[in-house]
Amino acid sequence: MAWIHLFIAGILEIFWAISLKYTAGFSKLWPSVLTICGMIASFYFLAHALKTIPVGTGYAVWTGIGAAGTAILGIFLFGESAAPARLACIALIVAGIIGLKLTTT
Repeated sequence: MAWIHLFIAGILEIFWAISLKYTAGFSKLWPSVLTICGMIASFYFLAHALKTIPVGTGYAVWTGIGAAGTAILGIFLFGESAAPARLACIALIVAGIIGLKLTTT
């Protein structure tokens, strides 16, 4: 169950990172409220995951999911670069996440 909580925390990190773009520096109320709610929910699920998963692994996987997911959505939503080197770096993040999952008991 801890890994499911960690995955949910990572998805919520993607949500709040993307929604942060829509807050315009926290000058728009509803995008700001949604972003803050996403942050709180993400930390909540991360905290529950870290009851069982080692903190180094949990934090690295959480940030990895957030970084890779946000970068991928940035390509689709905001027209950010999809250069091969950038995609290769995202693939390395994903490989690291998988590696951490496979080597953590």
